[in-house]
Amino acid sequence: MKKTVTMLSLLVGFTVMSFAQSTPTKVKEAFNAKFPNAKSVEWDKENDSEWEAEFKLNGIEYSANFSSNGNWKETEHEVKVSELPKAVVNTLSNEFSGYEIEDAEMVETPEFTGYEVEIEKGEETMEVVLDHSGKVIKKKVKEEDDEDED
Repeated sequence: MKKTVTMLSLLVGFTVMSFAQSTPTKVKEAFNAKFPNAKSVEWDKENDSEWEAEFKLNGIEYSANFSSNGNWKETEHEVKVSELPKAVVNTLSNEFSGYEIEDAEMVETPEFTGYEVEIEKGEETMEVVLDHSGKVIKKKVKEEDDEDED
């Protein structure tokens, strides 16, 4: 009997939590307008004011972030190193000599379209954001805490 009551309580608790965390209608509407052909959409609350959708589009896995009021913030999808523009690869080779490319994503925001590349040299991991011409927009050494979030 105790097991049944405990299981029922847990089920009700999870149901209430799921309901409280449901994706706002404005967010879903904005997503559907921007990505009408998206498949296998899964939502997650990124933080207090932002929602993230993970989905497939034309066989490619994407993630897109929207503010709670439905404003599109960012879209990312992985790209193969061989798909990076030559200018991006040249910059990485010249400015980050000895680093190896571990991961690359195309990033699109309302203000920017470019690449976010994770590079590694020994124990150091760095995240570099570049535009299509290879200009470094931002670079950051990743801490161990940052790597746990990936």
